[in-house]
Formats: sequence, C-alpha cells, structure tokens
Amino acid sequence: QVQLVESGRGLVQAGGSLRLSCAASGSIRSILDMAWYRQAPGNERELAARITNDGSTNYADSVKGRFAISRDNAKNTVYLQMSSLKPEDTAVYYCYAQGPWFRNWGQGTQVTVSS
Repeated sequence: QVQLVESGRGLVQAGGSLRLSCAASGSIRSILDMAWYRQAPGNERELAARITNDGSTNYADSVKGRFAISRDNAKNTVYLQMSSLKPEDTAVYYCYAQGPWFRNWGQGTQVTVSS
C-alpha cells in the first residue's frame, strides 16, 4: 500500500495556471502507474492524466495541450501542471497510484476556476 498526500488546491481565474503535487509514501518502490483523476459535482470521477513508471503519459482529450503530468521518482512525487484553465476544470482532483497488488487514492484537493 501507499499513502498519497495532495497539495496545491486553489481558486484561479479562467486562463490561469496551477500546479498540483502528490507525495507518496509507503511501498513506493512497488508503484507502477500514477495518475490524476477529477470529479466535478454531479459527475463521475474521470481520468485527467496518467504517467507510467517509464514516463509514458496519456491525457483526457479535454485537457490535452493544457495539462502536463510529471513524476519525480527521487522525491516520490507526481505533479500536474495545469494551464489555460477553464471553469469546466473545476473539480476535486485525486491522486492515484497503482502497483501489482494495490490501487490507492489520495484524499482529493479542490480546484476552482472562476470565469
């Protein structure tokens, strides 16, 4: 199991930028994929961005070209750099880590984009 702690919550204006961080502890050497999911009010949780252990990334179509996920294995931290934010990006953002025998979630961090 791993424990995930997100930081970087905030209120930004449309067009602004924000960076989320997620620090992992525990069985960090067993982590394979890490990802950021998001859940807006009334909606299901959806994948925003994912990064594999070898650095491969994939993004939801709605965030391609605006969000960038990165991973610092030395610091056991994954980041989500969000730019050109839109009001529809408003959601609780959850960090996610997957290993061979576990799938763990962070507690979530609120991102609000005002128009």
